[in-house]
Amino acid sequence: MTRRIPIVPTIVVVLAALLMVRLGVWQLHRLGEKEALLARFAVNATKPVVPFQSLWPVNETALYRRVTATCPTVLSWKTEAGRTGKDAVGWRHIALCGTGAEGPGLAVDVGTSQSATPPKWAGGNVTGRLTWAPDGQPLIARLVGAAGAESPMVVSETPAPGLEPTAAPDPSGIPNNHLSYAIQWFFFAATALIIYAIALWRRGRVAPSGPPR
Repeated sequence: MTRRIPIVPTIVVVLAALLMVRLGVWQLHRLGEKEALLARFAVNATKPVVPFQSLWPVNETALYRRVTATCPTVLSWKTEAGRTGKDAVGWRHIALCGTGAEGPGLAVDVGTSQSATPPKWAGGNVTGRLTWAPDGQPLIARLVGAAGAESPMVVSETPAPGLEPTAAPDPSGIPNNHLSYAIQWFFFAATALIIYAIALWRRGRVAPSGPPR
């Protein structure tokens, strides 16, 4: 007597495996995008300095350019953990600047110190590397797409008085793990199907072959 394959569990397992395969394919797609973006960042890092306003509105493809910018006035300060160019741990001081010729939303990292107290810096002209300002959003917010819009920040090459220069943003330190993620999803899909196939095989062996005679 042929044993019938359970329909609902089989559909659930197959759909789950297809979803994992789809995620693996998506990671492969992201791998190509990430490689192209990292190549763009590497080229940006070698380009000559340009005015910040010439890149406005800033998008991802403009990051890691050297720019000149003006902070007309400091509205507030933000303190984040960071490192100096000499790899010393400290507090990085980020000035949130008022709206001026540079456009809204400009932040300037003016240096790092061992104290969380903001420096006495009232704004001015800066030259540095363009990146995104830290937003303090938790990881879960990014995963579910609830993170806020990113804002540009210039990491100044010349620190404010009493500070050390913050380590310059380096695109070579950006991880590109999409291939390993894709392999993991494909492995999970294959594992789910194999385990389910084994479960069906064992179910067929332990089940009675038919009614007693």
